[in-house]
Amino acid sequence: MPHNELAEELSPYLQQHATNPIAWKAWKPEVLARAKSEDKIIFLSIGYSTCHWCHVMEKETFEDPEVAKFLADDFICIKVDREERPDIDAIYMNFLQTFLGHGGWPLNVWLTPDLKPIYGGTYFPKNDSDGRAGFLTLTKELSRGWHDIREQLETQADGYVTHLKKLASPPPSSGFSLAFILQAFDAIKAQYDVQNGGFSSAPKFPQPSFLKLLLQIAYHDDFDEQMRTESSAMIQHSLKKMAMS
Repeated sequence: MPHNELAEELSPYLQQHATNPIAWKAWKPEVLARAKSEDKIIFLSIGYSTCHWCHVMEKETFEDPEVAKFLADDFICIKVDREERPDIDAIYMNFLQTFLGHGGWPLNVWLTPDLKPIYGGTYFPKNDSDGRAGFLTLTKELSRGWHDIREQLETQADGYVTHLKKLASPPPSSGFSLAFILQAFDAIKAQYDVQNGGFSSAPKFPQPSFLKLLLQIAYHDDFDEQMRTESSAMIQHSLKKMAMS
């Protein structure tokens, strides 16, 4: 039997979470208005139906009654299907990739009531593991911070938004310098997995910004032939491995 409002949604991914004990809600104007009126942090979780780690986190964390009970007290919990709302996904994925250096799904972000990001990440285990804060620990700290150092968290969130706006709207006369692009290329190349494609170690997530930059390098005459060849090879190998997985 459904435990939350997602049973009424059309998305199969959202319906999949309808039996979670968490009081999930869909991204709707009335839900966002409720977060403001109740002055609560929004816990936003974005995923899609074929995402492996989305399913893992659901089983380990979102189906846990202890997690649901804690979230019910201090948070408005919203689930989004990235295939249904790619616009929302793009906004908060940009936040993760900019401030954490990587992105992926599930995309979990804690927001102020006016939708500014406070903190985010991808997969979190329920409990602390290998020196990494688990979902419960992190959520409790954010709840405590919202009550004890709210002004500091809001200032931090404002700073994130300001910085993201600057990145999204560079001055018309400006552009990335050749030195910057070369530095970015070296950083991407250092993370490249020669054997399996993609970047960094497992678990891997798609890095569209990396692939887009490599694609621009591969087909731009301003770069030397070796750099263009290496860029093309990294793109083709990574995409082939993604298609085979």
